[in-house]
Amino acid sequence: MKIKKISVDKGVVFGDGGLTFIAGPCVIESRAMALDLAERLTDLARRLKVGFVFKASFDKANRTSVDSYRGPGIEKGLEILAEVRQTFDVPVVTDVHEPWQCAPVAEVCDMLQIPAFLARQTDLVVAAGETGAVVNVKKGQFMAPEDMAQVVKKIESTGNRRILLCERGASFGYRNLVADMRSLLIMRELGYPVVMDATHSVQRPGGLGTGSGGDGKYAPALARAAVATGIDGVFMETHRNPKVAKSDAANAIKFSEVEALWRKLVEINKIVKG
Repeated sequence: MKIKKISVDKGVVFGDGGLTFIAGPCVIESRAMALDLAERLTDLARRLKVGFVFKASFDKANRTSVDSYRGPGIEKGLEILAEVRQTFDVPVVTDVHEPWQCAPVAEVCDMLQIPAFLARQTDLVVAAGETGAVVNVKKGQFMAPEDMAQVVKKIESTGNRRILLCERGASFGYRNLVADMRSLLIMRELGYPVVMDATHSVQRPGGLGTGSGGDGKYAPALARAAVATGIDGVFMETHRNPKVAKSDAANAIKFSEVEALWRKLVEINKIVKG
């Protein structure tokens, strides 16, 4: 299957036979935290000579509890992401939740991300496509991989062909997700690069009552299995101390463990793609 090559910026490409990483904290907790983690991840990516996009959310609009930390908001969040992009010369991506957010986010970010819960929201998906930026769409937990063909058509209707499709698990009963590796292959048949979200795929939505739990210890295994199918990128949330993370603490991979995992994933990719 011929896959479109999607160029992001700063020389980062998805679908060229390599393995590209999207990584960062679930949410921007502070300017200092975001800059520190961005510097560490950028340095790692350059040492390993892999493509890398820094990810962090300015707002987590779908938190379980009204009392949960959501982020610094769009104005402050975009200031921080712009500083990350300029300081470390690295492309950045963040979530958009409403159509009006797409244009201002695209002025700062190289890639817009559609959260899984919102993958069927036509106005949002079309607004993201209209920016001309790369659009990374997470498949809804409630959607079959074949359903993403309609999401792709919505974005293509704007003339935008800069699309990534992302797997993040499927609902399996209450408060549980499973990762079906067939989904990666099915979505890739649509002709666009596919990314595996390893950390959200082990999430237990609402599993803590006032927040989501998860089985973060299994995320590296899912990442390895996904790369073995021949995908184009891996998404993972990381934190220097996941236990104190303000969002998705149960799923994030500890930064000190990222290098060994990335090295292993790159080697698997080389074996699979020859």
